[in-house]
Amino acid sequence: MANPGGLKPVLKGLALLAVFGGLVLLARSLGLEGHLTDRQWILGQVQGHGLAGVLFFLAITALTTGLGIPRQITAFLGGYAFGWFWGTILATLGTAVGCAMDFAVARYLGRDFVLARFDRRAAKLDAFLRTGPFRTTLAIRLFPVGHNMLTNLAAGVTSIPALPFILGSAAGYLPQNLVFAIFGGGINAESGLGQTLSIGLSVALLAVATWLGLSVYRAFKREGMDLEETE
Repeated sequence: MANPGGLKPVLKGLALLAVFGGLVLLARSLGLEGHLTDRQWILGQVQGHGLAGVLFFLAITALTTGLGIPRQITAFLGGYAFGWFWGTILATLGTAVGCAMDFAVARYLGRDFVLARFDRRAAKLDAFLRTGPFRTTLAIRLFPVGHNMLTNLAAGVTSIPALPFILGSAAGYLPQNLVFAIFGGGINAESGLGQTLSIGLSVALLAVATWLGLSVYRAFKREGMDLEETE
């Protein structure tokens, strides 16, 4: 019998794709299509200033995802502004920086505060990540059933080293960031065929990413671990 919890990543991903697509259609119906399809206008907002613009995008991504804003939003915007490849890279790098910020704040500045509120979560995460922190962090990120910021904070007060947690998180962020960056790049495509292909590819990749996450989930279930409970 299929695990009902396994539908959560699928529904979440499809819902976000639908929201982004709906917002674009709404903007076009209001006469804003010229801006939405004008690559130079978008680049002028985030990348028009060269390296400073890229750093600005990275900083905004780190800040917003570190504060709990869904990382899929910045991946979508990154793909829209920079194209699917660089959008994926920049969104993943920025989100990893946000993860590191949360981790550092919890470990070095707010340990008592975090433990007072997330003691049970931190204890479970510590036990879960203690052996093979990179592998288990990757598994958590590939099956995103919990809250990114809360997981970062909880991990910060555990005994696990920072580097494998942050690197495992970055690797786990990649699949869905790629999906939403391709979707954003497809919205910004010059031709309708390009849009259709890119959006279709993003939906297909979402299915692949979900399958990958569910495969990891089932593997950990067989080992007696519960990713949903850990997250």
